[in-house]
This record gives sequence, C-alpha cells and structure tokens, in this order.
Amino acid sequence: MTERIRTGRQPANKSKKSNGKTKKGGFWKKLFKLAAVLLIIGGVLFVGYASKLDIEVTERFEGKKWAIPAKVYAQPLEIFSTRRINAKQLTQQLDQLGYQSVSYVERAGQFHQKGNTVTVKTRGFQFDDGYEESALLKITFQNKQIKKVVDQTGQEALARLEPQLIGGIYPASNEDRLLTKLEQLPETFIPTLLAVEDRNYYDHWGVSPKSIIRAFYVNFKTGRAVQGGSTLTQQLVKNLYLSNERSLKRKANEAIMAGLLDFHYDKDEILETYINEVFLGQQGNRAIHGFGLASQFFFGQPINELSVEKVALLVGMIKGPSQYNPRRKPKNALKRRNLVLKVMAQQGVITEQEANQAKQKPLGVVKHSKVQMNHYYAYLDLVKRQLKRDYDEDNLTSQGLRIFTNLDPIVQQQAQKSLTETLKKIRKSSEKHKALQGAMVVTAPGSGDVLAVIGDRKAGYTGFNRAVDAQRHIGSLIKPVVFLSALTQPEQYTLATFVDDSKVSIKTQDGQLWEPNNFDHKSHGAVPLHEALAKSYNLATANVGLTVGVEKILQLLKTMGADQEFPAYPSSLLGAVAMSPVDVATVYQTLAGGGFKVPLRTIRAVLDAEGKPLQRYPLAIQQVIPSEYVHLLQYAMQEVMREGTGRRAYRLLNNKVRVAGKTGTSNEQRDSWFAGYSEDYLAVVWMGHDDNKPTPVTGSSGALRVWTDFMFNVNPKSLRPKVPDQVRYVWVDEISGMLANESCAGARYLPFIKGSEPQEESSCIIRHQPQRRGSKVVEWFRTLFR
Repeated sequence: MTERIRTGRQPANKSKKSNGKTKKGGFWKKLFKLAAVLLIIGGVLFVGYASKLDIEVTERFEGKKWAIPAKVYAQPLEIFSTRRINAKQLTQQLDQLGYQSVSYVERAGQFHQKGNTVTVKTRGFQFDDGYEESALLKITFQNKQIKKVVDQTGQEALARLEPQLIGGIYPASNEDRLLTKLEQLPETFIPTLLAVEDRNYYDHWGVSPKSIIRAFYVNFKTGRAVQGGSTLTQQLVKNLYLSNERSLKRKANEAIMAGLLDFHYDKDEILETYINEVFLGQQGNRAIHGFGLASQFFFGQPINELSVEKVALLVGMIKGPSQYNPRRKPKNALKRRNLVLKVMAQQGVITEQEANQAKQKPLGVVKHSKVQMNHYYAYLDLVKRQLKRDYDEDNLTSQGLRIFTNLDPIVQQQAQKSLTETLKKIRKSSEKHKALQGAMVVTAPGSGDVLAVIGDRKAGYTGFNRAVDAQRHIGSLIKPVVFLSALTQPEQYTLATFVDDSKVSIKTQDGQLWEPNNFDHKSHGAVPLHEALAKSYNLATANVGLTVGVEKILQLLKTMGADQEFPAYPSSLLGAVAMSPVDVATVYQTLAGGGFKVPLRTIRAVLDAEGKPLQRYPLAIQQVIPSEYVHLLQYAMQEVMREGTGRRAYRLLNNKVRVAGKTGTSNEQRDSWFAGYSEDYLAVVWMGHDDNKPTPVTGSSGALRVWTDFMFNVNPKSLRPKVPDQVRYVWVDEISGMLANESCAGARYLPFIKGSEPQEESSCIIRHQPQRRGSKVVEWFRTLFR
C-alpha cells in the first residue's frame, strides 16, 4: 500500500515539476512564435504595400512622366545680302534670342558689333525643314539693308537664326518645361548640384542614413532646421509622386519609393528626371519646371551657355524658389548664389580664385522673361484657333509638339509700336477718347503668311482680341470691291468712264429713305470712275453700286475671302457690313495678289517632340478674279495714295515707293480704317471705341497714320504689278475722256481692257498742241507702268 502510495506520489511530483518548466518555456516559445508570425505577417504586408508602391513608381517613371506643352515658334530670321533690315534690328533680334554681346566672339550664342558690321556665331537648330549647324558670320550693313554676309572661310553665306520661342499651349496644370539631357548641361552643373544637394548621390540606395544623421546633428546643434537629409532621389519622389504633406506616412512612403526607384533605374536616369522635374519659379499661372526652362526664363539663354555664377544661382534656388527669386528678392538670391560659389570652391568644382571672380559679377537676370507666354497673345490666339481644327486638346497640351509659325518678330514689334504710339498721341488730344482702341494685321501679299497680329493698344494684352473678334462696319474699305465689280463689265465701265456723283434717294424695305452724302456734303457731278475711288465719293459709289447690283457686289466680297453672310441693303455699298481686321486682310489679300485668293497662313509646319514632321501647311492659291480687272483697280488704288484720301502717306514715305490702299470711315466716324500694301507687306489697321462711340479721327487722320508709320519703318519694296496681256495703256484726256497723247495737257496714262479703250480722239491730238506741264502727280502717272 505504502509502496503504491509512494509510487503513486513520485510521478505526481515529477509531473508537477515538469509542468512548471513547460509553462515557462512555452511562454517564450509562444512569444517567439507570435513574434515570428507577426514578423511574417508584417513582412507580407510590407511586401504587398511595397509592391503596390513599386507598381506606382515604375508605371509613372517608365510611362509619360509629364504633359509637355506644345511650343510655338516665330519664323526664323534669314540672313543674306540685300535683306532689308538694319544692324539695330538684327541686334535686337539677337538680344531677344539671348545672344550675349561680347568683345570677341568665341562660341555659339555670342555676337559683337562694330559700326556697320556685326559678327555673330549662330546656334545649331532643328528647323522644320532640317537641322542647321552653328555658323560664324560677318554681316555688313549699308542703307538699311544687309550689304554682305560671309562665313569664317570668307565665302558668301546664307544663314538663319533659330526661331524665337513665342509661347506654348499649356495643360490644365500649367506646368511648363524644356526637356534637357545631361549632356546639354554645362560642365560645372552636375558637380555643383551634387555638392550642394546630395554629395553621396552615386553611393547611396536612394536613402542616405549618413545624410539623415548629419542633418539631425546639425539641426540639433543649431536648434533649428537648417539642413535636410533628403537625397535627390527622395526629392524627386516627393515632387513626382507625393505631396508636400508633413507626416510620418509621407516620409515613410518617400523612403520606400526612393529605394525602389534606385533599385530599378540607373543613377543618371534618375538624375536627368530630377533636372527636368524640379520646380524653380512661377510666371502668373505658369509653373516653371526644370533647369532648362529656368535658364531661359531667368537668363534668356540656353542652359549649355550658362557661366559659373549663373549655374550657382539656379542650383541655389532649389532650396526656396520663392525666397531666392532673383527678380523679386535679388539680395537673397545674391547671398545664396555666393554661398553656393563658396561650396563649389570647397568641393573643388572651381578654384577659390574663380569663385571670388564669380562673386563680383551681377546676377545677370533678364528684366523680363524672353519666353513670355502672352507677349504675342493676339497672334497665338489665331494660331490656336487654326490648330484646334486639326488637333485635339490633349495632343496640343501633352505631346511636346513644335509649332512653326509665320510670325515675324521685327514686323510684329514695329506694328505694335506704330499702333501704340499713334493711339497715344490721339488719345492725348481729348479726355473723351482715352479709351480709343486699335487692332492691326500684317501679311505677306504673295503667300498669305500672317506676319503680325495686334489685338490691343497694349502689347501682350490677353483679353478681347480685336484683330479677330471685333466685327465693325468697314466704311469705304468696301469701295474697291464696288468698283472692281463694275470694271468686270468693260463694255459699260472703264477707269475713264464718267459716273454720276449726285444725290441718291432709295426707299428701303422698312419705308425709310436712304439718302447718303459725301464727306464734304457736296455733289461733284460727272466724275471719272478712277477719281471717284481716289476721292472716295459716296454718291458716285452708291450710283455705280446700285447699277451693278448690291447682291452681285456682296457675292464678289465673299468670293474674295469674306466668310460671312451679308444682308443686301443699299447701305452695304458704303460699308455698312461688319468685318474683323483679319477678315478685311483676307479680302485685300486677293487684291494684292492680283486676283489670286490666298488663305491667310499663321502656321508653316508642326513637328513632333522628336523633330519629325507631322503636318505642313503649304501655300494654297486659287484664281477667283481675272488678273486684268484687278490690275485696273490696283491702278486706281495707287491713285488713292497719290492724289486721293491716302496721299497723307507720302508726307513720310519715299516718293519713289509705289503703294496701293484705301481709307475707310464708318458712319459718324465710329470706325477708322486703312488697308494698303506694298510689294512685300499688306497691313490693315482699325481704330475705334469698344462701345461704338464716335472717334475723333477718319480713316485718313487715324488708321492711315499708323499704317504710314509702320511702312516707313519696315522699309517696304515698291509695288511692281505685271501688266496682263489683256490690258493696254493709252493716254486719255481727263476732261473729255477721249484719246490723247503724252503732249496733251492733263492727259493721263490709263489701263484698259483691250477693246474697251476710247476710240475718239480729243481735240488736243487733232490740233497737235505743244506739251504743257501738268502737276507733279500727273507727271508721276505718266511714267507709271512704262
């Protein structure tokens, strides 16, 4: 029994001791197991979360990183002997393109002027028709034009400057950037960037514990946050994928994504992305991203041409683009730049001496960005309207398209200057006309290329584009169309035909009487048709127009390019039809083109981001009016400028230059117009009030002044119209309209459609009178077309 009891207890004691050991060991084992399980679960969750971030990182980095706005360029300035520009205009263009004036030209982007000679080294550029290498040119000027251009070998040369970037078409984010490759950066750029922002960039794995510890130590020592521990990779991740939120979650994501980015991609690839992503400034709602665009924005230069101190300034701005903005806070910027120069010297990027020399230099920032988004707003507005017919919005704002236009910066600037300064003088004359506005369109008669568009008296105004959207009565600008319609009936009308300039009274459909008047409120009786146009007689025009037919004249207006429906009222004959300056330019383009309709062209070509042509806009010509009739009208429109309402132009223009044109003044002087052309420029000018109040000027005293000032300054080529085979010139006696000869007093040398010229001879020929001297104007016409 005892034995059973002892035997029975011993196992019980053993069991108790054994159970105690089991409980203690099991706890740690369970704890270990739990920790292991948690670790595994955490690891799985982390891997899952990291995988999610990995997909986000790789998708964005390997796909389209940014929406690249379409870039819009002006036409390149071609440089060749006989080109009609002066040295001042060339150097202004070079300045606009960011060329540096130096005492000795060594590299691309520099020029030197000495007297009438400009030496320049152009930049290589991918034009719409191919790449053109950089060239060293010596350009000599004489009499407002280029006398000679030679290259560095002394050979006669033909070259062109890269076109000026005049704007862009931006995505909703308004981010803008010029994509830059590492090899395009100046030699000192990358070493400076790494010395200032991330010295261990090529050694860490996206995150640098060493940098974090150093930053923590410095900040702890100074008692404030003076140094960050983020690597360039982390900065890129924050800008490209994350927000500026200050939270542990964001910092953790940043670190994980930086590691993933570093794991997947080459260091140089990440660095190049950073260089194009970093934010460096703001212009209105346009955000300046990347060093390439920042270089153009602040210095007006390509980044590869930056000097040491400019590199230091751009790199220094990363820390605070607003705080170190060199335009708004130059003292801060200068201090920061010099600090970066000191670091550059300490890290051996430059020598101490180079740093000290660079510190003595000014910031070198241009006053205004030369790539101003809205500087050519009216022109860009017209370009965008044309582009949107051919491309969708997404392509224009994200594909990096390159749009080559026909804008001529020299012509555009002169047109704006002529309009602005003339309006300023007129507005000074009366408080009532402070709000007087204007618009202007300039084209090339032969091609229809739109060279300039002005939509407001202020350059760069971004509001209502009057050149395109202001629909105003055109007044006497319609008279050439009326008389052209008559001249297409040579059996009834010639330039020598006497037309009736007497009272007109028409009862309109609403029972009102339409009784127009001449500007001088006089009737001039029977006057030659050419004189009626030159003197802009309303009554003669109305009588001719009513005989020809209002509907027929309005149809001719549409044939010439007007894209509207006009009601056929008698008042339409005197310009009671509303058109914009661009519409008027389209119609007058057909007159300047000798009857060939040439649609206005703002765009030359569109290239993709790689420089491959996507679309070209070739010249389109259609003959809509026989050239012989237009030739007769062109004669009369030259007479307008010599003897008629446009003669004021010759107070300034060279008397040897032939131009044609027509003034226009709408009812109660609400609109002042002038449309006229030389061999190489057609310009249409409008003046008026937006609220349609009367103006203090007529077409002659207002718009013509702008046109004349513009033409004088662009040095136009004289008109040289070719005489069509169907046209014959004969001397005509102005009083009788009969045939005369050169010796007859008052004889005029007029063009006629063959067979329509006068048949009867005047008494002058019969009597063989000796030559009598006529007026200077008549003498000038005697030599016309001979």
